[in-house]
Amino acid sequence: MKKLINEPDDVVADALRGIEAAHGDRVRVTFDPYTIVRVDAPVKGKVGLVSGGGSGHEPLHGGFVGPGMLDAACPGEVFTSPTPDQMLEATKAVDGGAGVVHIVKNYTGDVLNFEMAAELAKAEGIEVDTILTNDDVAVEDSLYTAGRRGVGVTVLVEKIAGAAADAGKSLQEVTEVGRRVNAAGRTMGMALTPCITPASGEPSFELDEDEVEIGIGIHGEPGRFREKIGPASQIAERLMTPILEDLPFSSGDSVLAFVNGMGGTPLIELYIVYAEVAKIAAAHGLKIERNLVGNYITSLEMQGCSITLLRLDDELTRYWDAPVNTPALRWGA
Repeated sequence: MKKLINEPDDVVADALRGIEAAHGDRVRVTFDPYTIVRVDAPVKGKVGLVSGGGSGHEPLHGGFVGPGMLDAACPGEVFTSPTPDQMLEATKAVDGGAGVVHIVKNYTGDVLNFEMAAELAKAEGIEVDTILTNDDVAVEDSLYTAGRRGVGVTVLVEKIAGAAADAGKSLQEVTEVGRRVNAAGRTMGMALTPCITPASGEPSFELDEDEVEIGIGIHGEPGRFREKIGPASQIAERLMTPILEDLPFSSGDSVLAFVNGMGGTPLIELYIVYAEVAKIAAAHGLKIERNLVGNYITSLEMQGCSITLLRLDDELTRYWDAPVNTPALRWGA
């Protein structure tokens, strides 16, 4: 194992020190418990947004803390859910009196711990609502979930719900917008290689040199099937076909197309995949109105990608275009 780390047990704390040093003008970091909070939080009268999950998926979630997206993030240990006390402290830190929304990926530990944190926050007089993301079409259940996994749509929910909160929408309205994004988005991913967690020093799963895993989860959970590697056009088709069938998308739909890298894939390859996605979308009569290409929800150094399609309407498009100013996503600000 070769990694740019000090000690395996210190990876998350050391990374948080780096975030604090690099982005101290935008966020404040606490270490007991771990939280990343926008520097001006709480914003009086604004709905607060909190998300979180295991580390190793950067820039999700801490890279999306700032105006136009999240108010706070709770980083767990690598591939491990954060704890309820982290979530509670983050919720209290961003409570500006208008309530707080928890954005939760559908992984068992995240769901249970956020539920507990919400109950604790409500006991302290904070109104809390939850948006659960479960956009992965690859499998209905996995090692980590009951039901579908929350994956790429999580980034889109954080952006669009964040814009709604910045626009002064109520707790109910922000929650409704976020749930609408989750309902209108679908994702599927694949892996060329496994990743290696610092604590284990071993690959998270095994793949032969000429194999790919189709339908992989962000922790290395198995997907739908393995096959010999083919061209990018074939891989894009393997991912796009289940996505298009699942919602289902219809000719004439306006969509946001999101091609996400899993951490170890060069950007040149992601653009090759995006070109194939655009061809397939056009063949189905879809109009790609917005796009996002890059590494936004990763799995350490795993090579591979995921594709997310979100059916847009005027309101969702307006919130997507709204200014955002975070370490990992920034425009119009």
